[in-house]
Amino acid sequence: MKHPCRNAVLAVLLALSTAAAQAQNYPARPIRMLCPIAPGGGLDVIARAIAPGLSENLKASVVVDNRPGASGAIAMEVTARAAPDGYTVVIMSVTAVIYPEMNKTPYDVVRDFAPVTQVSASPYVLAVHPSLPGTLGEFIAYAKANPGKLAYGSSGVASLQQLSAELFSSITGIKMVHVPYKGIGAGFPDLIAGRTQLTISSTASMAGLFRSKYLRPLAVTTAQRTPMLPDVPTMAESGVPGFVVTQWHGLLAPAGTPKAIVDRLQQGVATMLKSPDVLTRLAADGTDPVGSTPPQFAAHMKSERAKWVKAIKDAGITIQ
Repeated sequence: MKHPCRNAVLAVLLALSTAAAQAQNYPARPIRMLCPIAPGGGLDVIARAIAPGLSENLKASVVVDNRPGASGAIAMEVTARAAPDGYTVVIMSVTAVIYPEMNKTPYDVVRDFAPVTQVSASPYVLAVHPSLPGTLGEFIAYAKANPGKLAYGSSGVASLQQLSAELFSSITGIKMVHVPYKGIGAGFPDLIAGRTQLTISSTASMAGLFRSKYLRPLAVTTAQRTPMLPDVPTMAESGVPGFVVTQWHGLLAPAGTPKAIVDRLQQGVATMLKSPDVLTRLAADGTDPVGSTPPQFAAHMKSERAKWVKAIKDAGITIQ
């Protein structure tokens, strides 16, 4: 005589015991950390800053795998389709939660992923080619006198760089041309050469370019100045109140990844973020460590998505 209920209970117990065994032995092989932008961009800088420390804490290699394109959707899709075993994760930014609101994607950013932790946060900076005016007020006046003649680079359509630039244009009443790249790092040669004239991107991606004087920072997008650029005013100080943008970076695993493995990853990141070497490296790029819990990160993603959807609608921003 068959006992469907008993068989179902046994199946559940078997699944739980298998997941527990996987978590207990995790990690037993290298972990792939997908990065949705090309080498040299801000998110790539963060990924390569944390990978060695995470490898040490987890006692397994963490390998950064760059998969640029489609404003991060390629790396996100690969992760969503990966086995939920903790051996494929993706480091992502706020773009990942905004992009599906504006474009059709083969994944659902809430349903198809397990939030692990917010790794860090950093201000954005409006940076220009050195040939342009040296203050934000002078730059805005120049842009208004030359409508449509300035081009800004971004890491792709619907990226935070584009959304920030379009919001800035909406607030200030200037007109600029958008030039998308497969990662902001891929756009820096054109910006350095003057073929594009500006970008609004993370301090992490441009720190070296500021130090070498290839680019000039005009204003940071946070409410307070950043210690990395103490002499650079905020947008509000420069006459553009209400423009506040913070880039953040987080880690996602495929949905269905056992909670014990998600917690192990989160603990590995949190411990790594206390390392003096990692803190020094992040600080050099103007990046603050976070290391939130999975529930905290899930709540942060939800609030950020709602904030940007409202900002895009209120400003009348259209993405093409």
